[in-house]
Formats: sequence, structure tokens, C-alpha cells
Amino acid sequence: MIGDFDLAEEVVQDSIVAALEKWPTQGVPDKPGAWLMTTAKRRAIDLLRRDHRHQEKMALLERSALPNEPVEADDRLRLIFTCCHPALAQEAQVALTLRAVAGFTTPEIAAAFLVSEATMAQRIVRAKRKIVAAHIPYRVPQGESLAGRLDAVLSVLYLMFNEGYLSRGPQVGMRRDLAEDALWLARLVATLMPDEAEVIGLLALMRLNLARSRARFDESGEMVLLPDQDRNLWDQAAISEGVVLLERAGAMRAPGPYQLQAAIAALHCESKSWDETDWHQIVLLYDALLRLSDSPVVRLNRAVALSHFAGPEIALGEVNDLAISLAGYHLFHSTRAELLDQLGQPALAREARLHALELCQNPAERSLLERKLRR
Repeated sequence: MIGDFDLAEEVVQDSIVAALEKWPTQGVPDKPGAWLMTTAKRRAIDLLRRDHRHQEKMALLERSALPNEPVEADDRLRLIFTCCHPALAQEAQVALTLRAVAGFTTPEIAAAFLVSEATMAQRIVRAKRKIVAAHIPYRVPQGESLAGRLDAVLSVLYLMFNEGYLSRGPQVGMRRDLAEDALWLARLVATLMPDEAEVIGLLALMRLNLARSRARFDESGEMVLLPDQDRNLWDQAAISEGVVLLERAGAMRAPGPYQLQAAIAALHCESKSWDETDWHQIVLLYDALLRLSDSPVVRLNRAVALSHFAGPEIALGEVNDLAISLAGYHLFHSTRAELLDQLGQPALAREARLHALELCQNPAERSLLERKLRR
């Protein structure tokens, strides 16, 4: 209605603050969505009145009719596909959607892309301006246009899930609500595009990872690594659902990165114990993933799997090759520390772990690093 991302964000935030102030005493209205929309519209008109340059925009806003109580699923899908318009570079599409749909802060998005906060802030501002200047419509596209935006949409949901599954921020170890929100949105996309193998693959990946979530933290909130997890706490029904989804995607004969990651997760989920994990098969799956989606983080994860199959010395050589590209990534340094410990080099391992601690914000990961440093 406003045609301005920044103003829309501001008035929505103002309307939410108003709700937090009034609803506890006045009660939640019968149609909370409509209440928020009306409050936001009034706030937008107030702000536009103060700026004479926007008289035309204000007149349009005053004349516009408020929509009926919005269906959240439809609203959010429209916003995701609007932000993922091909007129924007794909990284800008993903960054803007994380900001506008998932509510990520600029530092969180920058951390997900391994770039500086200033670089990411500029990218988001340019993307907002481009959407307004290009008159990109607020709707879910049809036919080929829908498929053309799929990669960016899946990237958004993947990054959103990852932030929920293991937060990069300093507040909590896991933001389960965010991970489940990403899963819910992925289900919506799967309903919209039921014949897209990668959509089903991403859904399987999320389901399989969330199936293990109860075992990932102990009662005090400390992180429990995979070798030490109580597998009786894993959700077997969710694992079965994830495997069925993965098989359904595989039957479509259109392999992709999300299906391969889901296959790796399935191997972990179906192993009866840590010692029975099929590391050879996991390395082979990472090899296939590199052919489709080569990145330093995938190479780092492959090296971890390789250490269990070919030994820490070979794995350390591959990790060291990533020193420049992953210098600012705490898991690079903590992985090096683990391998150096296994090779009997505690001084170098301690140095790497201290570097990881400097870069890490997640409280559960920080606590784990500190425990290892004390030992």
C-alpha cells in the first residue's frame, strides 16, 4: 500500500509497540491482524503528512481500502516471492527476504553470508530501492516465473532454518520457533510446488535435523555433541517422515544440494550409534554435493567427515587449505582445534580454540569452547 519498504517496516513496528502497550489492558481484539493493519495505516498517514514531498502517496493511501483479515500463509508467501524477484541479484534477494520476512538483523544476515555488516547493509538498501523503482508487484508469480525464483526462496528458508537450529547471535543456543517457522514455510512452498524435488529435499532436511533437537542440549542448556547424544531422545516418527520425503524427492530423478544434505542427515539419523556411522558413504555424498554446490563451508564439513574415515592428518591438510576463505568463521578454527588435539598438538589446538572463541557469539557454543579450554 505504501510502496516504501523502510516506511512500511517503521509503521509495522510502531503498530506492534502500540499492541504491546494496549492489548494487555484493553484485551486482544477480535481481528488482531486488522487492528495492526489499521494502526499501521494511520501511522503511515501521520508520517507522510509531515513530508510535503509525499502528498500524492498520502492521498493514495487515504483512499485505499484495507484488505480483509489477511491469511498469514498467503501474505508471507507473497512477500517471499516479491523479494526474490529476478530483477535483483540472488544474494540481494536472499538478504532482503531474510530482513523483511524472517526479521533478521543486518549483523545476522552478514554473518550468514560471511561478509561485513556495512556491505550487507548497502546490499539490503539497494534491493529495497530496486523493488520500488522497478514497480515489482506484490504477488506469487505463476508458471515459469514461479520456478525462476525458486532457488532464492529455498536459500532463504535454508538460512532461516539454520539460524533457528543453531543461532549465530549471543542470546540463545537455538531459536526453535524460527526453525519451526522455516519448516512451516517450506511446507507451504511444497504445497504450491509439489513436483519440485529440491523443495521436498529441503523439507526432508529440516525434518531430519529437527528430529534430533531434543538431544542437542542438556537440562542446563549446555550443547551436547553428536557422539554424546542420547539417541533415545530422537524423534523416530519425524525421522521416518524425513526419510519418506527424501525417497519421494529421489524418485523424481532431479538430484540437488538439499537432497544430498538430507541424505547425509538421514545416514546420521539411521545409525544406531556413533561408532556405526557410515563415514565412507557420508564422504561420498559430500563429494557429490561439492560437484553441485562447491563452497568453503561444504569443504569444511567434508573434511570433518573425512577425519573419521581417513584420519585427522589428511583432514587437517584439507582444513588448512580453507584458512583464507574461512578466516572469520569460528567453526573453521574449532574444527582445526579438534584435529590438532587428535594429532597431539595441544598448544596449537588451544590457540585455534581461543581464536574460535573470539569469533563465536552463540552462548552454548561459547560454553563448549570454554569447557574444552579449561580441560
